[in-house]
Amino acid sequence: MHGSVLIVDDDESMCQMLEMDLRQRGFEPKWCLSADEALALLENDVFDVMLTDLKLRGMSGIELCRRMAEKRPDMPTIVITAFGSMETAIEAMRAGAFDFVTKPIDTDFLALALQRAVRHHDLQEKVRLLSIRSRQVKAFDDLLGESDEMKTLYGEIDRVADIDAAILITGETGTGKELVARALHNRGHRKSGPFVTVNCAALPANLIESELFGHVKGAFTDAKASHKGLFLQADGGTLFLDEVGDFPLDLQGKLLRVLEDGSVRPVGADYQTEFDVRIIAATHRDLETAVRKERFREDLYFRLNVIQLELPPLRDRGTDILLLAQHFVEHFAMRFNKHVTGITRSAADKLLCYRWPGNVRELKHCIERAVALTRYDKIAVEDLTPRVAASDKTNILIPDDFFSDLPPLGEVERRYILHVLEATGNNRTKAARILGLDRKTLYRKLQEYRPKENA
Repeated sequence: MHGSVLIVDDDESMCQMLEMDLRQRGFEPKWCLSADEALALLENDVFDVMLTDLKLRGMSGIELCRRMAEKRPDMPTIVITAFGSMETAIEAMRAGAFDFVTKPIDTDFLALALQRAVRHHDLQEKVRLLSIRSRQVKAFDDLLGESDEMKTLYGEIDRVADIDAAILITGETGTGKELVARALHNRGHRKSGPFVTVNCAALPANLIESELFGHVKGAFTDAKASHKGLFLQADGGTLFLDEVGDFPLDLQGKLLRVLEDGSVRPVGADYQTEFDVRIIAATHRDLETAVRKERFREDLYFRLNVIQLELPPLRDRGTDILLLAQHFVEHFAMRFNKHVTGITRSAADKLLCYRWPGNVRELKHCIERAVALTRYDKIAVEDLTPRVAASDKTNILIPDDFFSDLPPLGEVERRYILHVLEATGNNRTKAARILGLDRKTLYRKLQEYRPKENA
């Protein structure tokens, strides 16, 4: 991640050297020779990060850090200090500096520090816009998100909402499968009818038949009155079979028969009752594997899986994580009657690093806890759950074909050696010194590369 850098140093040759090096590394540098000139530039120009020497004529680098912390707290400042001047570096950090580098400057280390600062600035800006954006984003029914994965899902929901074919919603636990089912119902022609939901994993096996199909009075010991099952309760609307992968195997045949016939026989009855219901099922299980292991009937799987919608896991939704987090902050702040307005940059960084095995449900619980515990107006790292607060690896998504066009290591070495040789005007002695090779090794490698050069 590169960005724009404002260099502040009263040594013009140092400014020019840093500008040349940073430009070669992909940054967009601009320099000036005093703190006053830097502040004047910042009235009109926007930079991702400022790099300043602490020893400046006129206003010092320390005072410039203080002014920046007041005027532009969103823009990180990196200070350059003399080697061994740790007290000065600490003073600069207290004045608001983001980081420091020591002289003589290690340009590789400087580039890494600048990249961290640019990332900090980018994330700070995203966090700043969260509150505004969360109000501007129009929810798709109760679904919230702007990632490409969610936009694709919204389009699929709209295309099939009016179709009465059975739909199977798949996805990890906590991704919001019931919200998708409700969106399908609310956007379809059955929206004026009932939306009835049953969690197949939560009902005891001895009750699920009675709950779904109903029973007549006296059908079993506790049947003191007739009961209309959920299929008939959902007549004219939608029946949502949540966690259908946990449906008892010995009752799957009866469920299939009911779906095929469009009529149901209550437990203990000698008659059938027709119903008009749209079936939506959901599961976090791999039903194809369950079919192969004979834990789920293949014919029932095909009957339920006419159209399949898959929800992406939260970790694949990028900055939707922050959008949802801000939404939950506002929700729970109102519920708990607390003045909590947002999330600190460091806490947002942790939210993006964490893998979210429990998906949106886990994020919601994490933010609920944070809002309840925080003593400030913004959620900090210490308010997050311990697992989230301890996360330290960026959640970088790499597509399967990402490495397909990357050259092997030997080819990278060949290109680099030839590049250095060209840069030194074909001076092999100088090239060998730069590469850290002895001349014999360099000559040998060039002999190996010769066929490739002539190819």
